[in-house]
Amino acid sequence: MNSKRPVNLDLRTIQLPVTAYTSIAHRISGIILFLGIAVLLYALDLSLASEEGFEQVKACLTSPLAKLVIWGLLSALLYHLVAGIRHLIMDMGIGETLEGGKLGSKIVIAVAAVLIVLAGVWVW
Repeated sequence: MNSKRPVNLDLRTIQLPVTAYTSIAHRISGIILFLGIAVLLYALDLSLASEEGFEQVKACLTSPLAKLVIWGLLSALLYHLVAGIRHLIMDMGIGETLEGGKLGSKIVIAVAAVLIVLAGVWVW
């Protein structure tokens, strides 16, 4: 097939709409949650194994690195939740137009940003 359409393979010059960024971020947050579950299940297993294990997990969770990881996982969870609610609303037929999709994406980013900041205040 000989197409005369222009091909742009330079990813730095491609301008994606806001809906694409929210969709990509939704997928990335799902991957982060999937991987984070392994870390949290390991910590749960260690804390339930013995009293010493519980004390180890308790001591580990007071470190700034652990708080950063917890905040990152909470941030991924909150963004994924808000974007998932947007998808459910769109499945009901609301906001399926181009303008509605852009507005919905902006609302997702705003609400998720507020929730992520609140989660950071709560964790720290």
